[in-house]
Amino acid sequence: MRGTARQSIDHTASRRTGPRAWLRAVQWLIDAGLHPKANTTTMRVAADLAARMDYDTGHALYGLKDMPGRLGISRASVARHVSYLRELGALAWVQHGTRTNRLAAMGLKGWSGTATVYAAVIPAAFDHAMGHTVVGSGYTARIIVDLRKRPVVPAQRAEPVDNPPVDNSSSEALETPSLTVVKEESQVQMVGGFNYTEQARPPKARIPHQTSLINGRRRTAADVQKASSQTRLVRALVNWTQTVPLRELEFVLRPWTDRGQDAYQIAADLNGMCSGMRWKPKNPIAFIRGRLNADAERRQQIDAEQAAADRYELENPTVGAFQGSVGARMDFMTGLRQGLARYQHAMHTRGHDDLSGADTSTWDAEADILAFLNGSPA
Repeated sequence: MRGTARQSIDHTASRRTGPRAWLRAVQWLIDAGLHPKANTTTMRVAADLAARMDYDTGHALYGLKDMPGRLGISRASVARHVSYLRELGALAWVQHGTRTNRLAAMGLKGWSGTATVYAAVIPAAFDHAMGHTVVGSGYTARIIVDLRKRPVVPAQRAEPVDNPPVDNSSSEALETPSLTVVKEESQVQMVGGFNYTEQARPPKARIPHQTSLINGRRRTAADVQKASSQTRLVRALVNWTQTVPLRELEFVLRPWTDRGQDAYQIAADLNGMCSGMRWKPKNPIAFIRGRLNADAERRQQIDAEQAAADRYELENPTVGAFQGSVGARMDFMTGLRQGLARYQHAMHTRGHDDLSGADTSTWDAEADILAFLNGSPA
């Protein structure tokens, strides 16, 4: 697929897929010699991208800055082999990287450019060679698995055997090159008068029901859908979260999404948790929940210390001081000053003199009142 116009998910003729099936397809495309320059180095570049791909969307950050160090090849070679994957129809742009400062658009300080995001795709040449039936076209196309082609095994009494392990990695029954498989034919097979169906999968672990409110209202399906879309992008931006199921990650990230933060802000916070460290959390959910609990405990401790300080101030006031906040003291002084001025003006108008016998020209009433409010003797 020559030309960048056909190498984006909006115009590609290839269908989307996940990292495991994508690697098998890329290996077949290279072995088939469909690109004269694609070789084992191209496969190494593909494996590096697959290791960072989201399992649901097949999206991965390009990360050209770090790939040469991991692969031991030059930056130009990495870019060249990535272009081979695009020309094979095995890689498509989701988002082009730019030097536009995305932090400025969010009202944040600093600079951070827009990252390049790729999607794993499988071209029609691979599906044609494998005999796949494809529904739809382009990036959203899917394949059909005809279960009638599976061999029917007669019912027999199970006897213990000692067979060597068999590698069925390339069997048609286990082929899953796309994210969604449409099963047009019936899954029920009649053998010996009994219905044999696929073995039931163990039930998934239930996520605890979320009872918190969003801005004082109940959580809606639209809120969950919006948070899930942000979570998908977070999982593509933060590589150590890509092993976590989307539903569990969306639940643990709700403290961020409920505040209206977008995926880039959440990814910045998560990457900051492991900033400057070589290790990555083995259990991302437990790690994130532990950090959130630690932050909550620290905030509670600060609030408790502040409340204790305020309570001590109320229970142990300064002797002779006016009981009130600084703002209340200033308001009191302003009102008292205005009241004294009106009183003196009224007394002077009526012809009354100060009966105290003191020299009012040198008396600073405001200074005496301020000294009293500060707890000093007047």
